[in-house]
Order: sequence, then C-alpha cells, then structure tokens
Amino acid sequence: MNPAGGTKWETHRTAFMIANQRSETLRHSPDSAGFFGSYGGVFVPPQLETAIAEVRSAYETLSRTHEFIEELRRIRKHFQGRPTPVYHAARLSRKLGKTQIYLKREDLNHTGAHKLNHCMGEGLLARYMGKKKLIAETGAGQHGVALATAAAYFGLECDIYMGEVDIAKQAPNVARMKILGARVIPATHGLKTLKEAVDAALVAYVEDPVDQIYCIGSVVGPHPFPMMVRDFQQVVGHEAREQILEMTGNLPDIVTACVGGGSNAMGIFSGFIDDPVEIHGVEPLGKGTILGEHSATMTYGREGVIHGFRCYLLQDEAGEPAPVHSIASGLDYPGVGPEHCHLKDSGRVKYVTATDADAVEAFYTLSRNEGIIPALESSHAVAHAMRLARETPDVPRTVLVNLSGRGDKDMDYMIEHHGIGDEYGI
Repeated sequence: MNPAGGTKWETHRTAFMIANQRSETLRHSPDSAGFFGSYGGVFVPPQLETAIAEVRSAYETLSRTHEFIEELRRIRKHFQGRPTPVYHAARLSRKLGKTQIYLKREDLNHTGAHKLNHCMGEGLLARYMGKKKLIAETGAGQHGVALATAAAYFGLECDIYMGEVDIAKQAPNVARMKILGARVIPATHGLKTLKEAVDAALVAYVEDPVDQIYCIGSVVGPHPFPMMVRDFQQVVGHEAREQILEMTGNLPDIVTACVGGGSNAMGIFSGFIDDPVEIHGVEPLGKGTILGEHSATMTYGREGVIHGFRCYLLQDEAGEPAPVHSIASGLDYPGVGPEHCHLKDSGRVKYVTATDADAVEAFYTLSRNEGIIPALESSHAVAHAMRLARETPDVPRTVLVNLSGRGDKDMDYMIEHHGIGDEYGI
C-alpha cells in the first residue's frame, strides 16, 4: 500500500517529510557532555583535551554552514557515487521462504564500503581546520582505504595504524592504502589487532594534535567522534528509507546491520529509529561464548571505559579490555559505540549474535545465489536475515540488511581457509 495513498510523487514527498521529522530524535543526542544516557563522554589525557575541544567546536560550527553542506553533497554525488541502491535479493528470498530480503548496497559506495561516508566528511573538516595529516586505525582495512582515499582527494598526508595480524589477513587493502599514498604502520603489541591499532593511533595523536587530526573509524571514541561519525553515516538510513518506500510502498518489518564499533549500523538505524519497525544489531559470536573467542560486546560485556569513552566492554577479571576474536577483522573490538549501548538499554534495538560459521555460510550463499560477494563483516547481518527467514518460512515479511561492504578484501583469506564454498549452495 502506498503510504501516501497516491502517486509516486506523493510517496517521495511523504518519505522526505517523515525523514526530516525523524531526525528530531538524534538531533538532541548526545547531551552537551557527549553522553548517550550513561555512555560516551570524554575520558582523555589532559594533552588531548584542547585538541578534542577544537574538533568539537569546528564540527559544530562548520556542519551548519551552507558551504560545508553543499560541498559534502557534491562529493557524495560526484565522487562517491551516491545514492547507493537498495536491491531485492529475490532468488535468495525464494529459496528461504516468504521473507523478502533487501540489501542496502553500501558495497557499491566508492572504495567498496560505507566507511567513505564519514571519511570524506572528516577529510573535509580537516581541510577547513587547516590540518596537514589524517591519522586513523583500521581493522579490516576498509576504513584505512577510505581515509587514504580522502587524504589523496584533499591533498593531505595520511598515516594508518593496523594490527600485524590484520595486515596479514587483509593484504589487498594494505596494498590499496599504500598505492593511495598512505603510510601503513603496524601495531605490534598485545593481540596485534584492532584495539592495538586504536591504541597506537591515539598515542600518535597525542604527539602532534596541532597538525594532525584523528579520524576515528566508527561511532566510538571521545565526544564528538561518536556523534560526528553517526551524522556523516546518516545518509545511508535516509536513502534506504526513501528507497524501500518507493520499491515496496511500505516500511520494512526488520532493519538489520552488523555491529563492531557500529558505524554502518548507526547509519542505517538512524533512518528508521522513530518508525514502527524492529531494528536488530548483529554482533560477532566468533568461535563461541568463552571470553576471548568472540567480540559480542553488548551480549557479554559490562560497563567500562576504553579509548576515551564509556560503553559496554568485554573485560577480564582485572577489569582490563579482554582479548577478542572475530573472523571479520572489522568487528574484533572489545568496546562498542555509546549510542548503541543506550539503544540497547532503552530496548529500541535488539542485539543478537552470529558466529564465524554463520558468517562463512552467508558469505558463500549470497555469492552463489545473487552474484554479490559480501564483506565478512556484512555477512554477519546477512546470516541473521537468513536465520529469520528460516525460522518462519511461511510468514511473509520484509528484512532490510545493510550490506556494509564488499568481500574483495576477504577472498584470499576465505579461499585459503574455506575453499571456494561448493558446499554452501542452497
């Protein structure tokens, strides 16, 4: 049924109006101290307080100016290739039952993932602030590639910190970063994965907060980064909402996305947060429930502080961030965005899990049935959509999945460890 009860033009008008009304919920969060409920805030060393305050002031001012907004819109359209489409995975849906699965194709965003949405915004902010270098962490390499792309676009230097383990797993993205002109600096301490990369990037930021800006890769970190990254990612939810209304005449029953730090999820969730739809975040359960074998922060974590903000946190007996694991390098982080924590406590978003094995099956199944090779991160959300369809095969409903990235970066790893996936055809 057409929600406007009339023409296609009326559908577009209704979607536009509701999307703008919806923004009121997020417009008033976080509070002035950077808290979403009891999560978030600014817990940084004194030498970073001034730099963080400078970023916050610049963002709050520039993000309201016509020049900044118009330039970012131009970049979105002419450089990134937005809007990305929503795609009906019809063949996969038919094989699973009556649930209709739709994919928001962020894998078709330039550089192959949603990460460029906030990286171009952060790069534009850095240029307005007169910064000379962008620095950041990366796990799966998608944020690193996106930030290296932004740095090349704006003519800035770029340093990317990446755990040694992830460098070995994500060789294609490491090569892309280097070709784009970035320095890839290995994090060699601890577990040598995403947390350690964030540690190293923050240390580098402390050493020179004047000429550098830390462009964090998710809705994590001290205020204003969770808010700022969410705001830049809202384009995903705004587009998806209008597109699914145009395609089906209705809102989806369920919107879902994978959650590590949570940027892609906050991007698409923001478009539907005030709508009568279920919203599901999918955490990585990895190899199982034992601490150290998963990264399911909100399922098994408790409140703590990491990297300058308060959130649900996987912790060891001493209260330190615990070792984590996920087959998806972009999800193996012991913390999670503070806004996600607040959405969990409020009950607005349901957080579930998918294992490594679930993600592997979804990776090959989507590839074989739709000709779309998803990132292992996104495969967790696809796995959840498949599970929903299988649980109620005779119930007609619509599930919208944020396909946050493409799987080019994962192919060497998957072929080495899982072959070409012949056993996963359905």
